[in-house]
Amino acid sequence: MAQTKKEQVISHLRFLRQELRIMHLGIIEDGFFPEAGEIRGIMAQLDALLELVEGNSRNQSNSEAA
Repeated sequence: MAQTKKEQVISHLRFLRQELRIMHLGIIEDGFFPEAGEIRGIMAQLDALLELVEGNSRNQSNSEAA
């Protein structure tokens, strides 16, 4: 069963929110900063999410222009 783009975005946002919450708690409670690889992973996922969203809005604007 294929997910719609909206469902994909919601899923990505939930995952990223949870990951960032875990990082934040680690900083607040233990004073430990996340490893650079973890931050790069989150940034890559945010980039992928942005591409998904921008691709969707580009498709809508192209179809509206036609």
